[in-house]
Amino acid sequence: MVDYHAANQSYQYGPSSAGNGAGGGGSMGDYMAQEDDWDRDLLLDPAWEKQQRKTFTAWCNSHLRKAGTQIENIDEDFRDGLKLMLLLEVISGERLPKPERGKMRVHKINNVNKALDFIASKGVKLVSIGAEEIVDGNAKMTLGMIWTIILRFAIQDISVEETSAKEGLLLWCQRKTAPYKNVNVQNFHISWKDGLAFNALIHRHRPELIEYDKLRKDDPVTNLNNAFEVAEKYLDIPKMLDAEDIVNTARPDEKAIMTYVSSFYHAFSGAQKAETAANRICKVLAVNQENEHLMEDYEKLASDLLEWIRRTIPWLEDRVPQKTIQEMQQKLEDFRDYRRVHKPPKVQEKCQLEINFNTLQTKLRLSNRPAFMPSEGKMVSDINNGWQHLEQAEKGYEEWLLNEIRRLERLDHLAEKFRQKASIHEAWTDGRVCGAGLFHPPHPVFRVGFPLPHLWKEAMLKHRDYETATLSDIKALIRKHEAFESDLAAHQDRVEQIAAIAQELNELDYYDSHNVNTRCQKICDQWDALGSLTHSRREALEKTEKQLEAIDQLHLEYAKRAAPFNNWMESAMEDLQDMFIVHTIEEIEGLISAHDQFKSTLPDADREREAILAIHKEAQRIAESNHIKLSGSNPYTTVTPQIINSKWEKVQQLVPKRDHALLEEQSKQQSNEHLRRQFASQANVVGPWIQTKMEEIGRISIEMNGTLEDQLSHLKQYERSIVDYKPNLDLLEQQHQLIQEALIFDNKHTNYTMEHIRVGWEQLLTTIARTINEVENQILTRDAKGISQEQMQEFRASFNHFDKDHGGALGPEEFKACLISLGYDVENDRQGEAEFNRIMSLVDPNHSGLVTFQAFIDFMSRETTDTDTADQVIASFKVLAGDKNFITAEELRRELPPDQAEYCIARMAPYQGPDAVPGALDYKSFSTALYGESDL
Repeated sequence: MVDYHAANQSYQYGPSSAGNGAGGGGSMGDYMAQEDDWDRDLLLDPAWEKQQRKTFTAWCNSHLRKAGTQIENIDEDFRDGLKLMLLLEVISGERLPKPERGKMRVHKINNVNKALDFIASKGVKLVSIGAEEIVDGNAKMTLGMIWTIILRFAIQDISVEETSAKEGLLLWCQRKTAPYKNVNVQNFHISWKDGLAFNALIHRHRPELIEYDKLRKDDPVTNLNNAFEVAEKYLDIPKMLDAEDIVNTARPDEKAIMTYVSSFYHAFSGAQKAETAANRICKVLAVNQENEHLMEDYEKLASDLLEWIRRTIPWLEDRVPQKTIQEMQQKLEDFRDYRRVHKPPKVQEKCQLEINFNTLQTKLRLSNRPAFMPSEGKMVSDINNGWQHLEQAEKGYEEWLLNEIRRLERLDHLAEKFRQKASIHEAWTDGRVCGAGLFHPPHPVFRVGFPLPHLWKEAMLKHRDYETATLSDIKALIRKHEAFESDLAAHQDRVEQIAAIAQELNELDYYDSHNVNTRCQKICDQWDALGSLTHSRREALEKTEKQLEAIDQLHLEYAKRAAPFNNWMESAMEDLQDMFIVHTIEEIEGLISAHDQFKSTLPDADREREAILAIHKEAQRIAESNHIKLSGSNPYTTVTPQIINSKWEKVQQLVPKRDHALLEEQSKQQSNEHLRRQFASQANVVGPWIQTKMEEIGRISIEMNGTLEDQLSHLKQYERSIVDYKPNLDLLEQQHQLIQEALIFDNKHTNYTMEHIRVGWEQLLTTIARTINEVENQILTRDAKGISQEQMQEFRASFNHFDKDHGGALGPEEFKACLISLGYDVENDRQGEAEFNRIMSLVDPNHSGLVTFQAFIDFMSRETTDTDTADQVIASFKVLAGDKNFITAEELRRELPPDQAEYCIARMAPYQGPDAVPGALDYKSFSTALYGESDL
């Protein structure tokens, strides 16, 4: 039962149809949805209300006089509901319930409610129009109700080329007035002000009634009155408008104009037969032209793609190796450039090719045309085979490249390793690298005539410095020689490695093996010489050591304690000046704790410093008291008391600086932690919200309750609620920007990153848009095929029932069960199996093993609805040809748009029948050819 007592009493003319317009042209709700702003403007324009009163009154009377009555005042004469019910009976041809004859208010309300119930039964949803307002004489509500009746019974069934009611009427006017100068119908208001459009409509259908060439655009009142008077006198269309009101109004009332123009449409409906036939032909030709264009696009795209594959495969199968790794790396870079730059567009082309092929087959199936068969060698399977060959060549080429590069890398690595080890060894033997061994320049032995640098180690091993050394000197020389021997032993392994690498390079046929062998032999010869000299020097040093005694124990003790203390101070200075990078508050607090612990060790360090300095003073005191002249600095260490005091002072200066740096970083990390928590708080709300919405959309796409229009409206409301949530993401982006500016890279307070949120948001928008598109496509399919809402709901319910995993597709067995539930005989006997295979070839032409809902709908619509057939097109051509068995080019050009007329003329064969005349064309064979039949 329609609610006629809605709380919102604003003036709306908007019946929102729950059904469909004739011809699948969309609902009246769609039309009225476009008029909301205009209806609100109506409240402000009394001129429009005046025009509507006159027009609607005349329109009602044009029907009521068939029952022998009329109305004078539109908001008064319908108050008792009697004439309103009578009007509905006249225009619908149906009987309404018996009216109540009482004079009381309740009787009037009951009568009006009966009328409103009847309107609602025709699929019209009344908004804010109640019986009480009509009984009370509410003018605006009464006009709104009459406009609802006009829309439903006079305009809604008007459809041209599957347009909506309003668009269909406008398109009809444009076509009929197209040949007339000074007429340009773009709307139902100002396009009609000069009156020429009304006169053109009449002249097009009844040229004897109007002398159109004598009309002047600058005399609109005369033009309007002429059209109104001719229409009333000769066409039985009552005068519904006043010329002066139209001319003197900036924008005439659109509803009044539409009502009046619809009377012309119905008055000339007898002349519509030829136009209907032409429309059917135009529709069929347009489909054929579009399909041919798609076929041409497929052929060209397939040819280009196959040619690219044929050009590319030989390049990928080239296996000629290069001599250097740089050349092979260039080949690899060329291959990567191919993968990154050249191949991706071809992947898209291949995908688009398959999409275009499937779309074309669907269009052909929906228009009852034979399936498209590409040229030989250009089938989708041919392209897939070529693509498979291409990818096999890619895989082999990449493996070959990497293997070759690894081989060359191995050779280069070995050669470089040889050069590096040889250089290190040569530098050591030549004395350019100082180990724990002998000495390095400057040295007293390096004087005029001393051997060249590359003989430094040999010269030192031959030097007889031990002959004039003191005891401390000789012990030092012995220790240095021991260190040298240790160093020499350590280098033994490198020499062996050098020889082994040289041997491997020889075995791998390295191009520069000659130089490698020469260098290796030189190293081995020199190594043997060093070994012999080392043994000789060792014997000499040990012999000399036995002749010397004494040692300065005090210097030795100083050195033992000064060295580690000096190292501690150097480490402390290094730590105090160490640059630190932290990312969390815990890390900086750890550094502060470590620094505090270090400061607690300073008193003990100071005591150690004083003890070391005391040893030095004691050595000086003993030397002075015994009149000993020290030969120089402490021979065991270079760390002097001045160095110790200087470094200690530096440590004291660095401690407070470190305190300040750590406190600054602590403050920064506290700020970063606040940013983390702020971002996490928002992300932990937005992330789950997106996930919840994704799950809800999934449920909505499966459940799909109500009509498709209701589903579409619900989904679009849902989409708006999602879009309205966008400021929350913008806020999160702002917070994420602050985190990035602060160089924060992790956040333990949330599992959501900004990238995850962005991807989720994009998937959410894509999913709702895709779901909306699926419903819109179902509406297009339903309207194109005339499927009822009940059938569509039955199809959806059946499909969902067997789609157990909610994946949006059925496997063969699931689809068979679905067909059986719909009454198809596809059981496992031979006949049923053949029928099932036939159906599967229609719904799954690519043999993917899955049946989508769209394919299912296409099949069911084809099975349950009528489509244009060759016979229907032949019948339409026969109407245009005046019942002749042929048609002429002149007739085609007169009845069809120019491009479609020339399309037919170019493809129609000459008519060969016995009644043929010059220029006759065979429309029958042409029509059957459109549908793939063999007549042509």
